[in-house]
Amino acid sequence: MFPDQAEVDVLEPTSLPLIEDLAEAMDGALDRPLQLPRLEERAAPASVSIAVPDETRPFPTKTLLPLLLARLHRAYPSLRPEDVTIVVGGGLHPPHDREALERILPEEVLADYTVVPHDAKRAPMTDYGNTSRGTPVFVNKAFADGDMKIVMGLLDPHQFAGFTGGAKGMAVGCAGAKTIQGNHALMFHEKAQAGVREGNPVREDLNEMGRMAGVYLAVNVVLDKNKQVVGLWAGNPEAVLAAGAEVCASVYGVTIEHQYDIVIASCGGHPKDICLYQAQKGLNLSSRAAEPGGKILLLASCGQGIGDEDYFEYVCRFDEPVEVFEDFKQNGFRMGAHKAFLFSRTLNAFEVAVATELDQSVLGSCMMTKADPQERIDSWLKSFEGRVRVGVVPNANATYFTLASGGGSGE
Repeated sequence: MFPDQAEVDVLEPTSLPLIEDLAEAMDGALDRPLQLPRLEERAAPASVSIAVPDETRPFPTKTLLPLLLARLHRAYPSLRPEDVTIVVGGGLHPPHDREALERILPEEVLADYTVVPHDAKRAPMTDYGNTSRGTPVFVNKAFADGDMKIVMGLLDPHQFAGFTGGAKGMAVGCAGAKTIQGNHALMFHEKAQAGVREGNPVREDLNEMGRMAGVYLAVNVVLDKNKQVVGLWAGNPEAVLAAGAEVCASVYGVTIEHQYDIVIASCGGHPKDICLYQAQKGLNLSSRAAEPGGKILLLASCGQGIGDEDYFEYVCRFDEPVEVFEDFKQNGFRMGAHKAFLFSRTLNAFEVAVATELDQSVLGSCMMTKADPQERIDSWLKSFEGRVRVGVVPNANATYFTLASGGGSGE
């Protein structure tokens, strides 16, 4: 695939021992919750609401949710299935239909419990006021009405929130559109970067929302590059975030000696590349391994298309990335438009090609070019004289990079 002139490095996450028995791990985490008493030591709640991720996240919901439900019913014998509401939180993603719910939830959960697909634009909301940074906090009423509020989800690197996890499954996953917009508008701060938790206003805003809404318990996992669980925590959302982020950084934070002329980035497979909207994360994070002006080949299936109508409607108005910058500068932050801005920031700084199922006509409307992977790599290699440094990033949606010299990123 590569000629002798190419110096190729595979930039992979670090491997950690797998958690082989998830049932044992879940019981252990709930026996020793971080900064909380055991469930059995707390008065029985009148009702419970549980937020779980939608299918764009590879969280092992079918395994872990039944384990949590079983523990809740053992701890509180008076708690009936009809007292428990499960909200499938997808933020601004379209609410899941029955077919999608069946892909992520066990049959017995769908049969016995109330399941609510979150709709950020139309669902009834509970208003908790504004955070100290001015973000309005609107939360899906089905979740807000729970006497005990629980969030389950992944703890992953995030391109501007630092890390996912903690209360984010509620604060974005089950939030209203104005809440998500207000929080994401903080992404331009210098500390709003992958791997940065302390001092990151996006992340700290999410934590504050969790406290305001009264999220009691978080259950978070860290997955390895093969989507296997290597860490599981339960407890106070911010304590879980702190513990999990340390492990997550040890897996996905990669130090590089230099940046690369060519970066070949795979989002990490389904569901990380389920749509172009999700694949943007891989393009952004992998660009940090590329030399300024370098070349990036993004491998992203995008089997469900673009993934966000607001983004696509907005980006179709422009022909060049610089036009997006000017419009954003003039009209301010808007959801959907922000994704076009993030794409354009990378497209303006690097030569980008995408290997995808999307048609070129659709991809072209997003100011990107479809390419056959081998043909594009061969073409790029021919344009160099002498040694070419190639970085291969197999898990681009989660891997983030730091230069050993302490220098900046490729953007």
